[in-house]
Amino acid sequence: MTRTTKLIAPFTVLTVLAVPAFAQDAAIDINGDGMYSFPEVQAVMPEMTEDDFTALDVSGDGLLDADEIEAATANGLLPS
Repeated sequence: MTRTTKLIAPFTVLTVLAVPAFAQDAAIDINGDGMYSFPEVQAVMPEMTEDDFTALDVSGDGLLDADEIEAATANGLLPS
């Protein structure tokens, strides 16, 4: 293994490990604003009702922000 390969290899592993999380976010966060709207969540989880979404939307702004997404994921209500 050359010196360049030794330096690049750890970054490649980290990049590969990060892709699934990014891909999941991209699959839900269609417009890329960092928040999940009801239509975005329902497109991935058709069983999600508006009442379920409203219960997750603690701030009541109609969007799930990072804290709300993290809490819902930790509680198994959104995919990890």
